[in-house]
Order: sequence, then structure tokens, then C-alpha cells
Amino acid sequence: MDFSSKILENAVNEVSRLPGIGKRTALRLVLHLLKQPKEMTKYLTQALNTMRNELKSCRKCHNISDNILCDICANPKRNSEIICVVEDIRDVMAIENTSQFHGLYHVLGGKISPLEGVGPQNLQIESLVGKVKSGEVKELIFALSSTIEGDTTNFYIYKQIEAYNIVTSTIARGISVGDELQFADEITLGRSIVNRIPFTNSLER
Repeated sequence: MDFSSKILENAVNEVSRLPGIGKRTALRLVLHLLKQPKEMTKYLTQALNTMRNELKSCRKCHNISDNILCDICANPKRNSEIICVVEDIRDVMAIENTSQFHGLYHVLGGKISPLEGVGPQNLQIESLVGKVKSGEVKELIFALSSTIEGDTTNFYIYKQIEAYNIVTSTIARGISVGDELQFADEITLGRSIVNRIPFTNSLER
């Protein structure tokens, strides 16, 4: 792709670094910005800078938050004895959209994947086990995607807490095997949360 401007080329190259954005799409987005009032680019830049500099990680669940505690953990109406274990914020948003879950979350920040160099030490597993050991949690709901990596992560966490008196369940398989949680429709995902099954049942597959 030949550019008449080095400045334009640099902008396109930076935008194309975003996931799912190729050079042609990046060029279209950059040209769109050029046609807009300068204030639009200013507001976009300010929003991105604010996001990078001011977003926090909830000290309790590791969700993305504006404050030390996210709105979910700070809500006294949520059931703190039930924790839904998810991969990232997109899964929290997907489950919240169902309005079927009223407990708290624990965001791992990924899944165990040796091929990608992601081990248990790279995830927020230790703090989750700590919650279980403290006795403040009565049930863990495993809500990771039904992939090999998701099942491996579920099983690893289960073995870490197996000795403790806690209920472990997993979302019902209304979510097809191999599907990413964030792409499930709200009705299917909601039913999967409500109709969750004991985790040990999933080990018999």
C-alpha cells in the first residue's frame, strides 16, 4: 500500500495494530477521522488517555473499575457468598446482561494455555483460592468458555480447593462446547447460569 504522506502512513500503521483491524480498515478509519471536526479527534484522544491513566483493577474481583472497588463488589445487595469465575471483563458484561446472577465475580485475566505460555502463576488464581480458604465463599460457579483451555483452568482451580467445604458448579451446557462465553446470546447464557450443575458432573463427560 503506497502512501503519499508519511504522517498518514504512520497513523494507519498504529491503528492496524488493533486486533481485527487490517491495513485497509485502518486506512478507512483514519480517513474518516480526517474528515471530522478536530474536536472529535481531541475527544477520542482524551478518552483513550483517561482510560490508560485512570482505569483501575478492582482489588476484590480484579474487574476493570473506575474506583478501588468495582460497582458490583461495592453493591451491598449482591450475594458475596457466591462467586462466578470468569476469564475477563467481557464475560462479566455478558452475564450481567442476563440479569440472572446476583453474586460476585472473580476475573482470572485469562485461561491456562501452555502453548501460549500462560500458566496458573500468570492468572488471578491465588487470590481466588485465598477467598475460599478464608471461608467467606459458599459456592464457586465456573463460567469459563467450554474450550480445552477453559476446562483445564476449571480443573486446576477445582483441585486447589477440593479439600475445602465449598460447592462447585459449572454453567449448564446450553453453551456449546468450544464456544466463547462472550458470544452467547443472553437467554441461553442466563439459563446456563440458573441451571448450573455440580462441577464434578462435568468431569464425567
